[in-house]
Amino acid sequence: MSTTAPLSVTLPVRLVGAGLLLAMGGIHLYLWQTGYKDVHLIGPAFLANAVLGALAAVAVLLAPRRWLAWVCLLAGLLELGTLGALLLSLTVGLFGFFEAWSAPLVTPTILVEAVGFLVLDGFAVHQLLASRRAGRPR
Repeated sequence: MSTTAPLSVTLPVRLVGAGLLLAMGGIHLYLWQTGYKDVHLIGPAFLANAVLGALAAVAVLLAPRRWLAWVCLLAGLLELGTLGALLLSLTVGLFGFFEAWSAPLVTPTILVEAVGFLVLDGFAVHQLLASRRAGRPR
């Protein structure tokens, strides 16, 4: 019994996952360009997020099938970490910076990052558990 997901599953995961990673990075690059670059620690973090989002998208698109679950797991954790940072900045602050719910792109960012995490890590966990049940490391 094969535990490798068929192309009809992996292709949409790759395309949707990469698209959501690019959206996350694009949002952060846009916000960085429109003023966040001047915020201590937050500015460099936004630029790093844009770069990491693009690199993760490329990795999701190009990863060999045997590594895809692990790449998706890490890419989904990037989305989750970014979402966590936003939620911290909206509630208790992050590095002394407090974001407002009315700030540009807060709601779309939450949606992109939450769905990105669910798509990428949902796929990864399913694949890794299937491999474990089959008795093979993936």
